[in-house]
Amino acid sequence: MSSRFTPRFDDLPGALPIFPLGGTIVLPGRQLPLNIFEPRYLNMVLDTLGDSRMVGMVQPAAEATRSGGDPVRRIGCAGRVTSFAETDDGRLMIVLTGVCRFAIARELDERRGYRNVVPDWSAFADDLDPDREVAYDRPGLHDVLQRLVTFRGLQLDWEQADALPDPVYVDAFAMNLPLADEEKQALLEAEDVGDRARLLVGLAQMVLNGGEHTSPHAH
Repeated sequence: MSSRFTPRFDDLPGALPIFPLGGTIVLPGRQLPLNIFEPRYLNMVLDTLGDSRMVGMVQPAAEATRSGGDPVRRIGCAGRVTSFAETDDGRLMIVLTGVCRFAIARELDERRGYRNVVPDWSAFADDLDPDREVAYDRPGLHDVLQRLVTFRGLQLDWEQADALPDPVYVDAFAMNLPLADEEKQALLEAEDVGDRARLLVGLAQMVLNGGEHTSPHAH
């Protein structure tokens, strides 16, 4: 089980700053390191440290990529700043630990350059228990992921990966494999870890069968 800070569902905040970032998701109970350097997001982190310490990670909407606009995807995941350090050049190195997914109910006024939303948590109460037991074919997932990693020429410590508990194993690949934004979003929106595992198998098989839609960048 995770030792992370877990709020009660009724204590989740009614307003949330958001950090739009393509190709990047955080999942409940998992950690995402971030390098913060833009002034508006430095403001965001410093402000939330004195408040809920929670930030909503969202991906830009597909139309934003095509048109240069700024719409974001409706579903994101809130994380709590659980570690931070300031560098000599003024950047903030933080670790965001996922807490709960949310849907954007409406957008609020900007504050000090960053965006804020009213989150709707209602569909995601189960996220507050991210390490509950799940049923999925781990050997089958391992097999297809091993073939994908070899196919892509990626380096991976399989001994370390195989030691991860079932939910963490799935989420680590979902967060860290170099996949397209749409695929990352589908993994984020999967109902639970079991569904996420089955989706990972399908995405990996698509690449191995020649229908590659993966992004060239990792994070």
